This record gives sequence, C-alpha cells and structure tokens, in this order.
Amino acid sequence: MIQAIEANHLKKTFRDFWHRPNVTAVKDVSLHITQGKVYGLLGPNGSGKSTTLKMLLGLLHPTSGSMQVLEGKPSDYAVQARIGYLPEVSTMYRYLTANETLNFYGSLFDLPAAIRKQRTQDLLTLVGLSAAGRRPVGEFSRGMNRRLGLAQALINNPDLLILDEPTAGLDPIGCHHVKQLLRRLAATGKTVLIASHLLADIEDICHEISILHHGNVIAQGPIQDLLMNQGTTTWTSTATAEQQDTITAALQDITGTQPEVTPSRTNLETFFVQAVLEAGQPEKAASTTDEAELQLPAFLQEPR
Repeated sequence: MIQAIEANHLKKTFRDFWHRPNVTAVKDVSLHITQGKVYGLLGPNGSGKSTTLKMLLGLLHPTSGSMQVLEGKPSDYAVQARIGYLPEVSTMYRYLTANETLNFYGSLFDLPAAIRKQRTQDLLTLVGLSAAGRRPVGEFSRGMNRRLGLAQALINNPDLLILDEPTAGLDPIGCHHVKQLLRRLAATGKTVLIASHLLADIEDICHEISILHHGNVIAQGPIQDLLMNQGTTTWTSTATAEQQDTITAALQDITGTQPEVTPSRTNLETFFVQAVLEAGQPEKAASTTDEAELQLPAFLQEPR
C-alpha cells in the first residue's frame, strides 16, 4: 500500500526572541496514512493539531523527527503542487468575485486560462455556488465562504487534501454535501486528512483517526476498531413483536442474561436532510444517502 503521509516522532518546539525554548506544541506524533483514505486528526484546543498540519504542509520545520508527504519532502514545490489545503479560517480577497478568486488560485499553479475557466465553473457547481460566481466574496456568508475555500483547495486536482474544520459554518445540508464529496474523492484514490472538533462528522466519513493531547498521540487506529464495544453484539432485525419476544427468550436462555432490545433509529443529520428534501424536492428525498447522486467534475476523477 502506498503511504500518502509517513511521519515519525514529530516534535516542534517554539523559541522566544533569544532562541530559548518557549513551548513544545508537538511532543511525539507519528502518522501513517494510506493513499485513498479519509483520516481524522482530533484533539482539544492546544493539542498540537494545527502545528502538525503546518509541518506536513512544509510551513513549519519540525524540531526533530522525520516525515514524507506523497513520497517527498513537504517543502518541495513538486509535492506542494499536489496538495490542496483549506485552513481553519479562509481569508479571501473580499473585492474579488468567486470566479476571480478561483481564477487567481488556479494561476498560482500555472494552469492555462482555458483550464482555469472550466475548473472554476465545475467547482462552483460542485460546491453549490454556481449562481454566486459573479458576487464579491465580501458579500458571502460564512458558509458560502467555506464552500469557496473548499473549491480553491481542489483547483489543482490534488492527490492529498488537508482540511482544517471543513464543515465549520455550514448548515446540515451543507455538511451532508461536503461529507458526500469527501467520500467520493477518497473513492477516486485521493487522500483526505481532516482536523475537526465535530466528532459526528469524523465518525461518519473517516476510515482511521488519531487523537492528540498535549502534543502526544493518545489513541490511533481504524475508527471501527476504536469504537467497538468488546464483549457485546448488536443485532438488527425486521422481526415482528411476537418474533422478537421469541428471539429475546432464546438469547436469554443461551447467554443467561437479559438482552437489551431497542428500536432501530437513524441519526439526526439524515432525518433533517430527508425532511428538508421532502419539503422542497420530494423526488430526491428517497436518495439522500445515495453517493452516486453527487457527480465529481471529470478533472477530479483523472490522475494528475
């Protein structure tokens, strides 16, 4: 398996004006992220998440430790050209329109004008801003600004997408859409690294996670393994009430304990999205969880 990120024992100590050690933001962080995975980086404020991301982006140099990103050094231009980045706070030029903003970021990657124009149209449609292409960014809401930030992170068709709080400021429909998008991107072979405080979002889309605390990794691994309750099993059944009583009695005889029977339920996000779609677009409500409904632009499905 190809490792998109290989980081071993990263440490970052910031120094004061006299070069004396001031604070150690990252003490010991190791990450091994396989290509085509969605990986979550979790932790309370001050745990070292942002510092770790900046080291992986080549914006900060580690005090010690080693790392490879896309099989190269994060500071190499060839590597950086293959990375898309959405910072926690997207600072856009407020007097540029959405079209001009994406055109500008495309020019930073030396994309030809015709390609920049096509990708701008494709990406604004993808993030739901096709009708706002000519509006100045200064007029955008926080959620619209976040959508535009995600579009700029995709303008170069990155192999690695690093996102800091990607769903911050988005309504539930927007969050649902972004999570669908990230799952589809991973399915094409792109690697997605997310830092977030929204644990429900991470649980929905990430294959693996690392939890940081005071600059150290305190838990790490496939999310399903970490969340599994050892020694208990959940059964899902469409049995009638009478059949359930029979099954419950049989399980009690076998295990010697009274099984807990609870009605199956959906999560609040799925219920909300379906309710809104039923109110506005009944024909789409039945497919709110259908990943095939979201179509990626052709350039995002092609290798670089």
